[in-house]
Amino acid sequence: MKPKLSGVFAALITPLDDRGSVDYCTFERLIDFLIERGVDGVAVGGATGEYPHFDIEERKKLISRAARRLAGGKALLAGIGTSSIHTTLQLGEHAVQSGCRALLVPMPHFFQYEQHDLAAYCQTVSRTLRAPCLLYNLPSFTNGLQCETSIQLLQAEENLIGIKDSGSDRTSLARLAQANGQGCFSLLVGNDSLLLDALNAGWDGVISGIAGFLPELTVSLYRNFRAGEHQAARNCQTLLDGVIEEVVKLPIPWAIRVGLDTRGLPNGPFHLPLSAVRKHLIEELHAWFSQWLPEHIPALRNEPTGKP
Repeated sequence: MKPKLSGVFAALITPLDDRGSVDYCTFERLIDFLIERGVDGVAVGGATGEYPHFDIEERKKLISRAARRLAGGKALLAGIGTSSIHTTLQLGEHAVQSGCRALLVPMPHFFQYEQHDLAAYCQTVSRTLRAPCLLYNLPSFTNGLQCETSIQLLQAEENLIGIKDSGSDRTSLARLAQANGQGCFSLLVGNDSLLLDALNAGWDGVISGIAGFLPELTVSLYRNFRAGEHQAARNCQTLLDGVIEEVVKLPIPWAIRVGLDTRGLPNGPFHLPLSAVRKHLIEELHAWFSQWLPEHIPALRNEPTGKP
């Protein structure tokens, strides 16, 4: 029987200091901030964490620090994606030794590959590490996994325990849920705009970028849905869609970092210089979110309320 994952997992950014190095102290503060607001676990080293910017040793240290911070029982999911099988396995071995609940396996980036290449990659990673692995479909940034490829892998490979799907194809929600049958593997949506649709289709939860700076909203949606408060869950999805509409005006990790800064968690410079256009958009997002927070946060609770 494959281990199951369910609930709300917040995708972590990677804070930087003024020199552009990883700010591990702020990273730990961020984990505390998210756990205090009800998430079931966190994911380090995913797209929200901008993993291609960091070397393997930095990423190992982030995993180790997160594992120590979550010693109280919350789940740690570790992204181990790189452009090469060799560095992926090196990072995966460290994540296993650190006690991660599961490993997130995004497809290789930069070069284009066929589905059989991706299948061989996933098989090698899961069979070599012999640890719970989640397929990580991230088609905007890496080679995309076709739904049929994901299903074949999940049904055939014992260490592939589920999938985080960050694609935008709504039809895959039902197809993967139907293929899951008796619930043998975990289905975690990675596209916040599809969260309520995924839950209605029978999915288990979400690994959420929005939860990385606004966990109250994602947690409220999930818990209201599980409690049968479906109108409240729909209201939360409407709020979530409104937040997403503002967030997508910037590269997603940038917007999440602006959101955290607005909430009193400054997290350092970006990896690119800011154009005048970007500076203006950041100012607009900060102003919008500063107004949004006091209006909506008091009504969001970590337990079902019947109203978001």
